[in-house]
Amino acid sequence: MIRLGVPSKGRLMEQAFSWFAARGVGLARTGSERDYTGRVEGAEGVSLVLLSAGEIPRELAAGRIDLGVTGTDLVREKLAGWRDLVIEIAPMGFGHADLILAVPECWRDCETLDDLTAIARDFRATHGFRLRVATKYHRLVRAWLAAHEVADYQLVDSQGATEGTIANQTAEAIADITSSGATLRANNLKILSEEPILRSQATLFAARAAMGPELAGFLAQLGTDLQNDSLPPNP
Repeated sequence: MIRLGVPSKGRLMEQAFSWFAARGVGLARTGSERDYTGRVEGAEGVSLVLLSAGEIPRELAAGRIDLGVTGTDLVREKLAGWRDLVIEIAPMGFGHADLILAVPECWRDCETLDDLTAIARDFRATHGFRLRVATKYHRLVRAWLAAHEVADYQLVDSQGATEGTIANQTAEAIADITSSGATLRANNLKILSEEPILRSQATLFAARAAMGPELAGFLAQLGTDLQNDSLPPNP
């Protein structure tokens, strides 16, 4: 039995259901909004598991589901060495958002990462501690800043309402996911004029350990194109 994990509510669930329906596979919730069971029509040997998008990377890595719909940002943040654990099967064309670095709008002399690097260095000399960047994307942000040789900062954890951390004086900058930037502007923040840390969208992933003829057959039914290196080596 192939276990397919899909976000359990909201637009992500609706758009995922539509994506599969367009490929001849019907997905539906079988109970109320608080019931996390579902049914699959148009495909043999497939069961539907409704989960939060944030749980899906972990469940894929643990082998409790075989396929999952979630954001690329969540997979790359939550799974160290994600390429060894999951296979990126297909971008799904919805749930687009960028992981960005933003600073207060009033920082007139901060437009680029080079500007932020200089400000962070001066901030540490003046205040005696490193400039704080609020985020829940610790792995991705740390790797991106290291690649750009930014050192004078510290990450502070923020699992929600990250845009408010600067006004609350718990951070000087933020790294967060955004689709339109409207919430950032409403909080008097601006995005640095760099490429995003990551461009994310909803993506169909497979657990690498689950790859085999049955799963390959279902993916072929969906019209996805597996790369040769997606299959496990012969024993």
